[in-house]
Amino acid sequence: MCLAVPGRVTEIEERDGTRMAVMDFGGVVKDVCLEYLPDLAVGEYAIVHVGFALQRLDEESARRTLALFEELGLLQEEFGDPWEAARVAEEVER
Repeated sequence: MCLAVPGRVTEIEERDGTRMAVMDFGGVVKDVCLEYLPDLAVGEYAIVHVGFALQRLDEESARRTLALFEELGLLQEEFGDPWEAARVAEEVER
């Protein structure tokens, strides 16, 4: 499954002419393209899908959503180690 996940901008930089951010998704840190939200600033939250920040989000909504995703195990499913997931799936099949 591929979710749109809220994250907080921790750093912004220009890379090869593209505005990029380092974003924190409840402890998981990923690089995200800011081309769709060029005025997003450090400390703000946005909904991210397949590596692109798509919509600004208020902090309370972002935190509630991240807590719910974590409770449901969706953050691990979305950001977990794919090699570990494959190993576990293989063990379950046995």
